[in-house]
Amino acid sequence: MGHTIDYLYDGSFEGFLTCVYSHYYKERAAGIYPATSYQNTLFHDSCTVSTDMVKAEKVYDAIAGKISEQDLKRIYYVFLSSLPDKDNIAFQYIRMGFKLGRGISSYHSHPIVFAAQQAAKKVSFEAHRLTGLLRFTVLTLDKDDRNGEFLYAKIKPDHDVLALLGDHFSDRFKNEPFIIHDYRRNKALYCQNEKWHIGPIDEKALPGTSIEEKEYRRLWKNYFKNIAIKERTNPMCQKRMMPVRYWDCLTEMQ
Repeated sequence: MGHTIDYLYDGSFEGFLTCVYSHYYKERAAGIYPATSYQNTLFHDSCTVSTDMVKAEKVYDAIAGKISEQDLKRIYYVFLSSLPDKDNIAFQYIRMGFKLGRGISSYHSHPIVFAAQQAAKKVSFEAHRLTGLLRFTVLTLDKDDRNGEFLYAKIKPDHDVLALLGDHFSDRFKNEPFIIHDYRRNKALYCQNEKWHIGPIDEKALPGTSIEEKEYRRLWKNYFKNIAIKERTNPMCQKRMMPVRYWDCLTEMQ
C-alpha cells in the first residue's frame, strides 16, 4: 500500500487544492483535514501544507479539464457545505473523477458521488433561498450624512454560502455599498462599486441604525401583520417557505 499521511491545511479552498497536489506529487494522502479541527491519530502521520496558489491553480485547471467544469463547481459546493467530512468527500470525488473523467456524474449510486451530489444540492438550495430571504438594514456612519450610509444584512446559514451571494447582490445593488454578515462564522461579504470580497468582521464596530430606518422597520412589521388573512393562516406552510432557523434574521419576525 505504501506510506500515507494526513495533510492539514488552513481552511481555504486553495489550501485544500494544495493538499490534493501534494497527494499526487509527494506522499499519498490518507486524508485531508483543516488544521484547526484535526485530532492526532496513531494510524497516520500528519503534515501541515502551506497554501500555494500556483499548485492550487494547477489542480483547479486539471479538475476543469480532465473531469469537467460542472464537477469543479460541485466539488467547490461540497467544500462550502457543513458536512463534518466534506474535505475527504471532495478529495475522494476528485480521485474518482481523475480516473473516470466527466462520466463520474453518472455514478449516482456510488457512496462518494451520492454524498457529493447531495451536499452540493443543499448548498446551492440554501444560497438560492437566501437571495430571497435576506433583509437589509440601512446603517449610517453619520446621521447627518447620507453618503455615510450602507446596507447591512445578518445571516446564519447552515452552509458557508457567502461567496455564492456576492455576484447576485453586487449586481442587484450596483450603486449601494453593503455588508452581508455571516455571524455563525464571524465573517462578512463587503461590496462597493460592484466589487466584493470576504473578510473578518467586528460586530461591535458596526454603526447604529438611523431613525428613518427604525421607522421603516415599524411600518414593515405593521404591514406584515395586517396584510395576512387570519382565517387563511398556515403556520406549517410559513415554516416550510421561511424556515424557523432564519427567523432571527428577518425583520418581520423579530
